Amino acid sequence: MTEDATGLVPERLAHLKSVIEDDIERRRYWGAVITVARGGKIGLHAAIGSADAAGAKPLAGDSVFSIFSVTKAFTNVIVLKAIEDGRFALTTKISEIIPEFSGGHRQHITFFHLLTHTSGLPMLWSPRPGMNLDIFDDIVAATIAEVHSMEPPGERVAYSPMMNHVLMGEALRRTDPKRRSYRDMMNEDLLQPLGMHSTAVGVRRDLKERHVIPDFRNNYAATHHSSGNLGVNGAFEEELAEMPWVGIVSTVPDMFRLAEMLRHEGTLDGKRILSPAILRLARRNWTGDKPNELYRGLFYKRHWTPGPAYMGLGFAVRGTAVAHHLFGTLTSPETFGNYGAGTALFWVDPAADLTFVCLTAGLMESTENIERFQRLSDIAVSACV
Repeated sequence: MTEDATGLVPERLAHLKSVIEDDIERRRYWGAVITVARGGKIGLHAAIGSADAAGAKPLAGDSVFSIFSVTKAFTNVIVLKAIEDGRFALTTKISEIIPEFSGGHRQHITFFHLLTHTSGLPMLWSPRPGMNLDIFDDIVAATIAEVHSMEPPGERVAYSPMMNHVLMGEALRRTDPKRRSYRDMMNEDLLQPLGMHSTAVGVRRDLKERHVIPDFRNNYAATHHSSGNLGVNGAFEEELAEMPWVGIVSTVPDMFRLAEMLRHEGTLDGKRILSPAILRLARRNWTGDKPNELYRGLFYKRHWTPGPAYMGLGFAVRGTAVAHHLFGTLTSPETFGNYGAGTALFWVDPAADLTFVCLTAGLMESTENIERFQRLSDIAVSACV
């Protein structure tokens, strides 16, 4: 086998595609769109399978997905940009910007704690049971009123499905010199400069026809009600939803542009978003050997040994342990990226100069999803020469 101009072995990429096709044939999920590139040169871009269980809507290369918690990567980038602009610092307490969020341990939470998932806040999917999640002002008010620390910040790594990014999204609004909305900041500071024209906060009207409506397949206990009464997970279909933790929709080509900006240490096509200095900090492991409490119980049920959480500044990091990991076991320790519940993943391996983006239809159970993406990630790395 020989590599092509991308530095990737075509036969290995063909094998990666065939493994996904086999998964879909076995009904493990409905479809996937994937891109693998080395040095910015795409070796594989494929749309495989369908957007739905019936197979009535084939996926396309530009299908629009709800990317769930990959949204956090977008929010994290503009938070890091705000730090570089001097609006606040990693050491700034969130209570200094949101004074109402005070009392007890929570008033000592810093942006470093929020970005590394060491805030001490509870792992909640809603600040109040049964709330509509698409109206950001309502979520902020409920978070301030209802959510209190379980422990001092910095003690444990407990992945925050929601609260950390509610607080950071509100801090962005309160410190923005133009007093822009979260949606406008995202558009003007990140999406437009990177040419991510098929990415939006909420399901923008012109994207609805291409949007893959999430199919949770009873693999996710949390619900996401919305003000438009579009069903138990209707928040993911709302045009005007503002959810800095789960609310962005995107395509694989657009996600590839975000990942490439990160691979280039903050710049793409002459547009500088972040500095190399802050991204070098962001892809370091800041949580030592502490496990991720969100996954500890799930791993024990499978008789898996929980590995370290390996949290950077807003990004998950591969680390060095041989353990179950979404980024695989063959990627380099500084590999970093983000994932969305049972469906979405991107990572960048600086050592291999490799970029991986995969968005899928048909949400998988958490541990099965880890096994799926670990396998696909390892195959992708095996294509490198």
